[in-house]
Amino acid sequence: MTRPPMPDHRPDHVPFWQHLAMFRRDILSTQPARLYRAKMAEVKLPFLHSVMVNTPDLVHLVLQDRASDFPKSERVREGLRLLLGNSVFVTNDAIWERQRRMIDPAFEGGRLRDTFPAMWQAAQSCAERLKGGTQEIEQAMSHAAADVIFRALFSLPIEDETAAQVYRTFQAHQRSAPILNMAALVPMSRRIPRFFPRQTRETAAQIRALITQMTAARMQAIQDGTAPDDLATKIMTTRDPETGEAFSTDEMVDQVAIFFLAGHETSASALAWTLYLIATHPQWQEQLATEAKALLPYTESAQQPEFSLLKHFPLIRDTFREALRLYPPVPMMVRESTRPERFRNRDLGAGTQVIVSPWHMGRNENIWRDPHDFRPERWQDPDNKVCMRDAFIPFSAGPRVCTGAGFAMAEAVLILARLLCSWRFEPVAGRVPVPMAQMTVRARDGIWLELHAR
Repeated sequence: MTRPPMPDHRPDHVPFWQHLAMFRRDILSTQPARLYRAKMAEVKLPFLHSVMVNTPDLVHLVLQDRASDFPKSERVREGLRLLLGNSVFVTNDAIWERQRRMIDPAFEGGRLRDTFPAMWQAAQSCAERLKGGTQEIEQAMSHAAADVIFRALFSLPIEDETAAQVYRTFQAHQRSAPILNMAALVPMSRRIPRFFPRQTRETAAQIRALITQMTAARMQAIQDGTAPDDLATKIMTTRDPETGEAFSTDEMVDQVAIFFLAGHETSASALAWTLYLIATHPQWQEQLATEAKALLPYTESAQQPEFSLLKHFPLIRDTFREALRLYPPVPMMVRESTRPERFRNRDLGAGTQVIVSPWHMGRNENIWRDPHDFRPERWQDPDNKVCMRDAFIPFSAGPRVCTGAGFAMAEAVLILARLLCSWRFEPVAGRVPVPMAQMTVRARDGIWLELHAR
């Protein structure tokens, strides 16, 4: 199959301040193409020592074998704290362990099945909302993913006034938030104020205020015995098995903020790129549409399919996996060494930024066959199992693997199958999307597709 679009990579030698300006706009275009072949890359400045590890053994060491020696970077946290506060995405050590003990049960075992009605309702609404003709599909998928997360978390459709306001404000926040705050580069005392654009500060405050209202209302409903049995209720009523404590309102606001970011923004990115890849491979799209017909009896009735129906969509599942490999929503993860290390004959001091890149591992030319090509059939190739285990990390790996990975996979397969029942997608001539990294991997000028009713 064909090679999908790539970012415009920088030359190998660019002045540092020009590189920094580019980095603030887009992480991906600042990376030279040779990194797809490199086993490790290093940047050493007076105020920053950073390495990107790009071999399975080092990635496994950092994310799994010795994950406690490589916690989340405090510098990167500075760029996210306005919105995410002390959420599970940015915390470390005992605080993080306590948060995971209280969050993980909501996503374990049969509880994923409990969120299926919310996914189905959002998928139905999305298919009905789409119109024939030319459409920017990233925005449509952002709307759909936000609908899923609000229905699953708070039993509210995106049309709910507060949910819609959070969604609109988040769109503005994403546009204004820099991918890189100077605090992520230059070590400064926490007493020195960090500077963010005014709109970034305002939108983060507005989002957190709205989430606080929703969280406080749900906690009151739990006390009154009137709360629905959704993810928010499950998490708020789960007590730490070691201390017996539940999340406070402030703590829950932090967690809801990351659920919205991780459960909406990342899913929207992955869904949009998947639809683009499907649109550019019409023969493969028809195979997927044939597979999706298992949903047809439910598309125009009040009946809801069973969760087990998701097993009937292996090609759609593998297509989504291939899209995650090529366009992982979170292109880079930053850890920090807590003690001196030696990687590939290079000495790293304590505090070195260690970058694991799902983008580069997913396209690693030393690991994958035809790494830049869209080939969803590779997921049925027995020879691909090593790659799947060692180089496919869109949800991270080890103890910090995304707790909602199963949720994201089920949601994506269902939405894609439902859309393929009703719509045929074609690329728009002359509008090839160029990937760039904002909060997630998005297209520089959007992803434009032509939609035709089936």
